[in-house]
Formats: sequence, C-alpha cells, structure tokens
Amino acid sequence: MAESQNVEWKESWQDDYLKWICGYANASGGTLFIGVDDRGNVKGIKNAKNLLEKIPNQVTDTMGIIVDVNLRNSNGLDYLEIVVDKYPTMISYHGVYYYRSGSTMRTITGKELDRAILRAQGRTWDGMPVPRLNVEDLSQSAIALFKKKAIGRGRLTEEETKVSDQVLMENLRLYDDDGYLTRAAALAFYPDPERWITGAYIKIGFFGESDSDLLYQDEIHGPLIEQIDKAMDLIYTKYMKALITYQGIQRIERFMFHPDACREILLNAVVHKAYESCNPIQISVYEDHMYIWNEGSMPENLDSTEKLFEKHSSKPYNPKLANTFFKSGMIEAWGRGFDKIRKGCEEYGGPLPKYEFSGGVMVLCNACDLYLQLMKENAGKVTSKEDSAKQKISTGLSEKLSEKLSEKLSDKEMELFMLLAEDPACTTSSLAGKLGVSRVTVTKRLKTLKDKSIIERVGSDRKGYWNILG
Repeated sequence: MAESQNVEWKESWQDDYLKWICGYANASGGTLFIGVDDRGNVKGIKNAKNLLEKIPNQVTDTMGIIVDVNLRNSNGLDYLEIVVDKYPTMISYHGVYYYRSGSTMRTITGKELDRAILRAQGRTWDGMPVPRLNVEDLSQSAIALFKKKAIGRGRLTEEETKVSDQVLMENLRLYDDDGYLTRAAALAFYPDPERWITGAYIKIGFFGESDSDLLYQDEIHGPLIEQIDKAMDLIYTKYMKALITYQGIQRIERFMFHPDACREILLNAVVHKAYESCNPIQISVYEDHMYIWNEGSMPENLDSTEKLFEKHSSKPYNPKLANTFFKSGMIEAWGRGFDKIRKGCEEYGGPLPKYEFSGGVMVLCNACDLYLQLMKENAGKVTSKEDSAKQKISTGLSEKLSEKLSEKLSDKEMELFMLLAEDPACTTSSLAGKLGVSRVTVTKRLKTLKDKSIIERVGSDRKGYWNILG
C-alpha cells in the first residue's frame, strides 16, 4: 500500500507518533505502519511483540480510545499495522488536539478547534442558537426581498411564501432543536447582524497607484440578504469605471470584470466566510483589477484555482446560511456558481479569477483585454478636467451655450452637467459613482442646475431623462 493522506510508514516506533494516531482519529482515520521505510520496504522491528502490547495501552491511557495493532510478517521480518478509526468526538493527546491534513500533522486551536468540536457533534457554527433573538426582531424588508427572489427564481412558490415569519424560518431550518433562532437567521435577516456577530459587513475601497493609496471607501451593513445587491450597485456605479464601445449605433458600457461573475464571487465570500473571525469581507478596487477577500477556507481537496473550476461537490462552510441563500435563488447548488463565473469571463473575453488560500480566501479579478485596450485608447486624450469639459462642449454643445454655461456654473456643476450631456438617462447612483461623491451631493447639484434653468427632468425618476435647456 502506498503512503498517502491516510497511510504513513515509520521505520521504528517513537512515543511521539501518538500524535499521529490522535490526528488520524480527528480526521478521517488512517493506518500507521511501524517497521517500513519511506519507500515502502519492510525493514522489520526487533521489539514487535512488546510494542503489540505497549502501544494499545498507551493510546487508551493518553487518549481514551481503542486502536487495532496487528503483527505482520514479510520475508521473515516483523512489522506492525496500527489501524485508527475516525472518532465521532474530538480526541486530544495530553490536552492538545491534532489533525491529519494532507501529508502533515498539525495542531488545531482557537476558532478552528471550536468548529471541529461542533462538526464532531453533528452541529455547525451557523446553526448555533442566539437565545435573545426573536422572530419579531427580524427585518421585514429582508424577508420581503427573500420571498421576491425565491419566487422569481422558482425556488419557492407564492403559496409557500404566504406563511408567518415563524413558519418561514422553521421551513428554512433556522431554528435549533430547543426553539431558538440560529446565527444563520441573525446574519441573513436581522437588521443589524453585527449586534450578534462582529464584522458581519462588507468593506469596499478604491486604491490609486499603490496599496497605501486609498482614495475613498464605503461599508455595507444590514441583513446579508440585502448586502449583496447594495454592494453590487455600489461597485458598479461608484467604484468601477465603465468605458464606452459601440456596436453600430448601439452604445455599450464595458466594465473591467463581468457583473455576473463578480456577484458569484461576492456571494461565495458572504456564504462561506468564517464569521467567528470578526473581520469584514474586504473588496479592493483598482483601475484595472480588483481583490475580494474573506476569512474563510476551502475544503482540502479544493486547494487551487484549477480544481475550483473543475466539477466538484458543494461543501458549504456555513450550511444553514448557504441553504437560505439557495432558497432565495441567489446561489446555485453543487458548486455550479463557478460555472457562472466562467461563463461571465468568457462573455467578456477575460481571464478567470485567481484564488489564493493563505490567511483566508483572496480572489484576484483582472480586467478583460477589451477593457485594457479601451483604457489605452482613452489614455492621453484628456489631460485635465478643464480640457475634458471643453472637449465635451465642442462635440455636443453649441458655442453660444458653452459661453452661457461658463458664466453660470461652477467647476463642480459643470462637471456634473457634462456627464448629463453625455448620457441624459444617467441615474443619480451612477453620477455619484462617476464623480466620487454621495447621492445627496449629486441631488443638491442637480437641484442647482434645475434652479438655474440649465436642465429639466422629463418622465419619472426611474425611467425618465434629463433635458438640456438651450
């Protein structure tokens, strides 16, 4: 038998190998051969019969478990086979917990140990109760959004959503056996989940030429069910710059990374995050790339970008939270979310994101080739905001109107006006993102332009547009 994650060869017995037995018991079991070298050749041991009695006693005395120790013989040489079963409870050796991971034995402590103990009991971190949380405390807007998405994606029928909030939570398995709402319920539906779980929010920052050059940042708080849409709206209106390309006369906005792919990566971060770490999800946006980080981990067999994009089973880090998001229609089952990421990247002609698993899960999303090409084409065309304003006036406005505007508007008002001249249907959120200011600031500047009879609103706030007055 070849050496593997569950098989280890040792030429002689050392009491330190009791740690390996502990690690096997806490993982998936395994076999330890004593008297076999690293190449699998039987070398034999002289004290095999003594060890046959000693090792089982040591294991029982120090760990309270039973292992099978078998005497084997090959070509007249005695060696031992120690068979360790996986145990349903966590096992310690002299008060320390060991775990077999890959080909190494490591110590597990702190939050990881808490998770392991819960897992051994058939429980999960997100399934633990929050005693003081009542169903009446949950956000009605979050519940309404959940129902709307679940019906829209066909995960629940309209009849299935016409139940009380308590029944809905019961159907989502968000109560524990003692009738308490769980951490998953608090995360998904409570108005301020940070009251119960520190760091349950998303932090977004835009960086300049270096990691220390933070230009502006935002935080997304509230129920996790609502955080995704809020974060996506902010990323694609304020943080990502859309470059323009045309197909015939059709004007197309091209972002550096496909929104569908970004949404899937963000959903993975929210659902699989280790919330006990108390750190927020962090999104760092640059001119031509973006990082999405969460303090979670991947299953041992999914340790590379290549393996993630191969067909694999789904093993949620927070299974109850994952089930809630699945029922909402926001995530896929069986690891199919990576197919959506792949399709988004293929549609944009861009590279797949790159995953790193040191100190959490870091995802690097690079800009697609067309976006990089558009960046090069636009580089150097405009050297300043003043030049930009002049260029837009000369191409879209009369000389008479440009003189009129220069007398009436400040530089900031002129900057806003130029965006409206380029795209009269531009939304307040989009304007805020392009200008790097708040929606409140944009609303005030729009009112100023209206008061000065420069623009007028035609149609509704949602479907209307801005008309430029001559």
